[in-house]
Amino acid sequence: MGLRHFWLLAAPLALAACGGSGEGAGGEGQAGGAPPPTRVGVVTVQPRAVTLTTELPGRLTAFETSQVRPQVNGLVLDRLFVEGDTVSKGQALYRIDPQPYQAAVASARAGVARARSAIASTAALSRRYGELVKINAISRQDFENSQTQAAQAQADVAAQQAALRTAEIDLARTTVRAPIAGRIGRSTFTTGALVTAAQADPLATIQRLDPVYVDITQSSADLLKLRQQLMNGQIARGGGAARVRLRLEDGSTYGPEGTLQFADVSVDPTTGSQTIRAIFPNPRGLLLPGMYVRAELVEGTRGDAILVPQRGLSRDERGKPTVMVVGADNKVAVRPVQANRTIGQDWLVESGLKPGDRVIVEGGQMLRPGMPVTPYPFREGAGPSGQRPPAAGQGAGGQPQGQGK
Repeated sequence: MGLRHFWLLAAPLALAACGGSGEGAGGEGQAGGAPPPTRVGVVTVQPRAVTLTTELPGRLTAFETSQVRPQVNGLVLDRLFVEGDTVSKGQALYRIDPQPYQAAVASARAGVARARSAIASTAALSRRYGELVKINAISRQDFENSQTQAAQAQADVAAQQAALRTAEIDLARTTVRAPIAGRIGRSTFTTGALVTAAQADPLATIQRLDPVYVDITQSSADLLKLRQQLMNGQIARGGGAARVRLRLEDGSTYGPEGTLQFADVSVDPTTGSQTIRAIFPNPRGLLLPGMYVRAELVEGTRGDAILVPQRGLSRDERGKPTVMVVGADNKVAVRPVQANRTIGQDWLVESGLKPGDRVIVEGGQMLRPGMPVTPYPFREGAGPSGQRPPAAGQGAGGQPQGQGK
């Protein structure tokens, strides 16, 4: 019975072995076991016009700032404005005790009258001596002295008039007026305070807030690159001046756009940066000096930009950016590229790609150079590649319809 059971088990195994050998000879088993090429989502790059922007930190400063200081000494008698209010140019702000300066004006006027009275007597004496010297009744020296005294009297009048003008100016300065129009801040001196013309502390500060400046800091290397691109025609700037948009501290975008005024002529040696100044309208007074903002500088428009989705760019072991492209034979190739900035969700590629290249953006995690793939146009939000519907003319798994085993 043991020998009989052995032959019963061996017969089916021998038949199976013969059948397998026959299939191998016919070549049908290998065709069924080879995996199909990997499906990958690609985007075909084409040049297009894009607006280049740079977002940089900035601080708001007033268009004009004036520190109100006294120009004469005395006691503050009155404050003539409301703190935080808008004042006009020339508006009276403070009144300083004018009595000492009124007395100085009266004294100067008396000096002018005294000098003018001396003119009459010296002029008459000079005329008499002129007649007497003709008949040799007096010496020539006495005549010349009389002329000198008359001229000195004229000069004394001019000096006294200048002193009177100085006294009148000091008297007018006892009323402190606004040198510019704008918003005035708090008063640092109250009624009864003693102020001096040489004091360091201002009485108040006036700021003109419409328009306002935004001081932006940018590296000198970036500015140099921007200037070179403008000169070479790589970037076009309509209207000449660059436009600037503001993002406020709460994340909102300020409505009116500003314009670039100038870039500082010197570079900060400690930071290697330059200060850029932009000007913004501020009719509602929303922008205040000292506020921190993010300024979006619209550099210009590039008409032939090549953009690649961020998910399609990776970096090699040395940190250099690379992309994977599908060649004409549907095989994978790795391309080193130069990409230093992003625009929205895309990288701006400076070099390494040409129009018509197909860049892999999905399904390329396990690919190696030279591997065959089956590309399909990638569309954002279409779902994972394994769940995509087959392309037209293909069955499930990427096999052409009507060509099954």
